[in-house]
Amino acid sequence: MGNLRSVENACRKLGHEVVIQSDLSGAERLILPGVGAFGQAMNHLSGLKSDLQAFAKSGQPLLGICLGQQLLLDTSEEFGAHSGLEIIPGKVQYFPKTPGVKIPQMGWNRLDSVPGKFTETTGSEEVYFVHSLYTEVEDESHVAAWTNYGIRFASALQMGNVWATQFHPEKSGEAGLRLLERFLTCS
Repeated sequence: MGNLRSVENACRKLGHEVVIQSDLSGAERLILPGVGAFGQAMNHLSGLKSDLQAFAKSGQPLLGICLGQQLLLDTSEEFGAHSGLEIIPGKVQYFPKTPGVKIPQMGWNRLDSVPGKFTETTGSEEVYFVHSLYTEVEDESHVAAWTNYGIRFASALQMGNVWATQFHPEKSGEAGLRLLERFLTCS
C-alpha cells in the first residue's frame, strides 16, 4: 500500500529495524501505512481483518498512517459504502465542498495537538497531508489532534495503544520523525 517504502525508510533513518510481513504473530508493534482507495485496501487486507483486530486488542502499539488511519474506522463512503477494520468507532467521509478550499488537501497544514496524547511532541507544528476524506470518530476523547481545512477535523487519533495520523509523519520533517520515534520506542 502506497507509502510503505517511505515509512520503512523513515524508521530505518531513526535507527530501527523494519520487517515487512503479513503474518502478525511475533510482531512487537505494527504500522499500517496506506495511500489509495479504501475499498481496494480492505480487499487487500480481507484475510487479515481478525488478526489486525486481535493485534489492536493485545495492547501492542499500532499506528495507522493516512489511509491506514481511515481503515481503522468502521466505515467509509469513498467510492461507495465500505466496511473498515472496526477498531476505532467512527466513519470516513468526503470533505464538504467549501468555496476556496481545494480537494484533495495536498501540502502542509497546522496540527493542534491535544494535551496528553502522543501528538504532543509535535505541538502546533505543520505536517504534510494528502487526502480527500476525513475521519469522524464517535468519541472525541479518541482525538489526538485537530486540523482546520474548510472544516475542523480529527487529523490524529489515539485509542489506548492504537495511534493514527491522517497526515504523513514520514514526510513531515522533524516533527513527523519525532512522532515516529515516539511510536517506535513506546511500550
